[in-house]
Amino acid sequence: MPLNNAMVLIIFLILILVSMSIRVVKEYDRGVIFFLGKVTGVRGPGLIILIPVFEQMVKVTLRTITMNIPSQKIITRDNVSIDIAAVAYYKIIDPMKSVVAIEDIISAVNQISQTTVRNVVGQFSLDQLLSQTVDINLQIRNVIDGHTEPWGAKVTAVEIKDITLPDNMQRAMAKEAEAERERRAKIVAAEGEFQAAVKLGEAADIISAHPVALQLRTLQTMAEIATEKNSTIIFPAQFMTTVQEAISTIRQDSGAGGS
Repeated sequence: MPLNNAMVLIIFLILILVSMSIRVVKEYDRGVIFFLGKVTGVRGPGLIILIPVFEQMVKVTLRTITMNIPSQKIITRDNVSIDIAAVAYYKIIDPMKSVVAIEDIISAVNQISQTTVRNVVGQFSLDQLLSQTVDINLQIRNVIDGHTEPWGAKVTAVEIKDITLPDNMQRAMAKEAEAERERRAKIVAAEGEFQAAVKLGEAADIISAHPVALQLRTLQTMAEIATEKNSTIIFPAQFMTTVQEAISTIRQDSGAGGS
């Protein structure tokens, strides 16, 4: 019986050692290996066999990490207080540095991102922040990436996703936008009047060179009015003059024939 108990104990210890020595690293992970506290390299993906007790492994993911930068109050260069939130995307490119060079890389990247967003956005005015968002995002990304590179992390993108303005500023911007639309409407109307005046002047020049064209245009207008089944017929002054001239011509012809 004592022998059987010893065998069971030995088998149990062997199973424990085997479970401690075998690790499976997925395709998107890497394992940083420590031998008696000293880094010996990076292993994976696949099956990893460790020396029990002497070797330890720390897993590091290589997938892109999405990190929300919480909303924070920022004063722009033109002294406007705004709430701004952003999102950053980064990934580990050097697993060994991410474990050895920094204690908690996720927390470190989050803190440096918040500070960088506040410092960079504070250098721009509100109008620049709203119109140059792409350039500001790029500048924030470059600054954060400069800090995280020694930690083995690469920032791939930073996007400002929400800008909250004070109520009084929103009202002021709405009034400004309305005034701008009215200005554009007046300019468009003035340009239309100018083009219409130019065309009317050209038409007047043509009609003055061909008086009959005015009579034809008058008759066309009268024909258009008649199609609407109106009971009133309008005779323009030019038409009446033409009729009087025609009657005078007929009378003169009649007098000449009688004599």
